[in-house]
Amino acid sequence: MTFVRPRGACPSLAAPMETGDGLLARLALNAPMALDDFIGLCEAARAHGNGTIEVSARGSFQFRGLSPDSAPRFAADVGALDIDIGDGVPVIADPLLDDPAALIDANGFAVQLRHAIAEAGLSLSPKISIVVDGGGGIDLDALTADIRLRAIPTTEGIGFELALAGDATSSVPVGILSIGEATDKVLALLKLIAARGSEAHAKDVLPELTEQPFQRAAAHKSSRASVIGRHPLTGGAVALGLGLAFGHAEADALVALAEIVRANGALWVRPAPDRALLFGPFADASAVVLRREAERLGFVTEARDPRRRIVACPGAPSCAQGLIAARALAAQLASQVALTGDAIALHISGCAKGCAHPKPAPLTVVGTEQGCGIVKNGTARDKPVRYVDPADLSAELDGVAAKTREAVHA
Repeated sequence: MTFVRPRGACPSLAAPMETGDGLLARLALNAPMALDDFIGLCEAARAHGNGTIEVSARGSFQFRGLSPDSAPRFAADVGALDIDIGDGVPVIADPLLDDPAALIDANGFAVQLRHAIAEAGLSLSPKISIVVDGGGGIDLDALTADIRLRAIPTTEGIGFELALAGDATSSVPVGILSIGEATDKVLALLKLIAARGSEAHAKDVLPELTEQPFQRAAAHKSSRASVIGRHPLTGGAVALGLGLAFGHAEADALVALAEIVRANGALWVRPAPDRALLFGPFADASAVVLRREAERLGFVTEARDPRRRIVACPGAPSCAQGLIAARALAAQLASQVALTGDAIALHISGCAKGCAHPKPAPLTVVGTEQGCGIVKNGTARDKPVRYVDPADLSAELDGVAAKTREAVHA
């Protein structure tokens, strides 16, 4: 069977993407899934692929090692599960339901918005996306999107701050909307984008917005919690956010985690941005036990875990393009190189494509024919300043990081 993806489209269940270890299918969820369905999903990944499951930076599942023969069977098994699968224009909402800190029900609004967009029947780029941030305890600030809606208090009640073409820092704020008018305004913007062609994005219509009746709004900087850790829920229960080291885990480990979580009273799981999973609801005491069990299984339980500061693609041998074993190097360097701060400090890319982290990073290691290329404050596509053998990488990066810290504090 041949899979054909439209140019620029993301991999999906119906049209997976060819990688070095077979086909990769991506699955976005609109809502949490029951733990039994999650276990079924993991078992399907193990039966039809190589059992490696990833959670992307945007909070989607990715399944690796499928084949042209097994991919349709995997899709059929997934289709038999009770999962609210996202299709159409991605509308990413708060990952945490029943968040007492949320200003609005972002997920409920996202459902209405998805229906309205589907009914409009617009011809849009497959890369168009929308973020709906309800203002709760977990932010969506790092996600880039064409259209961003963030719930904020206004003098007339709760409204939306509307911003376009970027993440929370880089997007252009263009107005304050009431909740009631937000859907119509989003549809109007999508129509403007669609009129520019099927490959257009929000940045292409920014010049036209001077003619729109939008009040300018101020940008903001969030200080909300990391998805990793304990999160209070309405009614006194808690949810627990756990990270996948470098964004991936084996199906067997995820099934073992799900069974432990279920035995401690949890009902659901949801993939979350920043390569994490949210489980709940729990009694507070159970969350403490589960963090210990998750750590034993190799999952990330602390927001300050150095593995969270490193982004790594699969690299060799999983990817045919990979020239270095990116994730194996990431595991080694996480324990050897001093990484500070909360943001991404190191990107390890198997090749110059830089799929795992297109944005610049303070340090990037890229696989080349000359060995590991070192890029400072750039991307995997930039020219390395030097090349080192993988065996010498730890000492080299420690030296570069030390010089960077000295320059910052000088």
